[in-house]
Amino acid sequence: MAVGIKDKAAVVGMGCSKFGERFDCSLEDLMLEAVTEALKDANIEFNDIDAFWFGTYCSGLAGDTFSNRMKSQYKPVTRIENKCCTGTDAFRNACYAVISGACDVAMAIGAEKLKDGGYSGLAIPNVESDRTVPDLSAPAMFAFLGSSYAHKYGLTEKQLRGTLARIAFKNHSNGALNPKAMFQAEVPMKKILESPVIAYPLTLMDCSGVADGCSCAIITRTEDAKKYRNDPMYVKAMQIAAGPAHSERHQSYDFTTVKETCYAAEAAYREAGITEPRNQINLAEVHDCFTVTELTIYEDLLLSERGDGWKDVMRGVFDRGGVLPVNIDGGLKSFGHPIGASGIRMLYEMWLQFHEKAGLRQRENPKLGLTHNMGGTPYSCVAGVTIVGKELG
Repeated sequence: MAVGIKDKAAVVGMGCSKFGERFDCSLEDLMLEAVTEALKDANIEFNDIDAFWFGTYCSGLAGDTFSNRMKSQYKPVTRIENKCCTGTDAFRNACYAVISGACDVAMAIGAEKLKDGGYSGLAIPNVESDRTVPDLSAPAMFAFLGSSYAHKYGLTEKQLRGTLARIAFKNHSNGALNPKAMFQAEVPMKKILESPVIAYPLTLMDCSGVADGCSCAIITRTEDAKKYRNDPMYVKAMQIAAGPAHSERHQSYDFTTVKETCYAAEAAYREAGITEPRNQINLAEVHDCFTVTELTIYEDLLLSERGDGWKDVMRGVFDRGGVLPVNIDGGLKSFGHPIGASGIRMLYEMWLQFHEKAGLRQRENPKLGLTHNMGGTPYSCVAGVTIVGKELG
């Protein structure tokens, strides 16, 4: 029987580049920004790292994309790609490696250089398609969630629009306080409400942007963590659920939930020993590729009751000063989405919060944080949930 990994791995250093349209630098420059910060944080030399897990969606095809640039001197480098869960899965594999004893110190790194290649996030061909079914854009696929949610729970068009706009406003307000975010300005509610429709009911301001970025974590076994620092971040759970496309093919699917997120969350809570997530989780970073995605994630993660997520948004439950802040660093809406980097970037905010380095975003003594990624479509995807803590136990 699986015993889980709760408190068996610990993070001793993290780093994150500035995210954005980084035409001023190369993939190597982005890696150097993040890796240099993490090494300094952990007070460790680069050559002391035993193995690397390098997550990227389309900025390299093999481990030598990392080793050629970072000169890791014949150390093992495993390239990971798992859609938008790429960074999360790189972190997961690095943790498993140290827990197993295969290595003592591992680095998980996620990096993406999308802007130079003209990646838009709109035209993403399905490699498995035989072209008999039209390829939908990402906004079109996720727009189904909005109309279906409003229909199922009786929201008027005005109520749905106001809820989604409130999520966008929240995340941009948080990002305005984050020097590493792509967009560092509050966006007036009036401007959000008047933004043009991209795929009804989603408007331009409901969509996250495309960015370049890199983030990384240095991981050891918990019993070794105090060799590097007295205040590591402990890994409580890591779960990934890859769906069988049941929702895509079954009439019972109602487009108000993402089953993969539900399964990943259930497994992560069980592994971490969490029974009341809304009360026990202090911070959450979730995959707000679109504002409506964040809305449904609240309910799939059991942070809101079914049909009440929109009410909690309007009550300010998930605001920076709310009961349970979500995307307090600005989320994908403020950072953009360099696919391989986003999962570890979310963990970086937990790291800052646990070490009281989050500046004006700092919460008072947070102890338990959750990160969530999903890649694919609402009806067929891969979802990942990671839970980390400030303390053992």
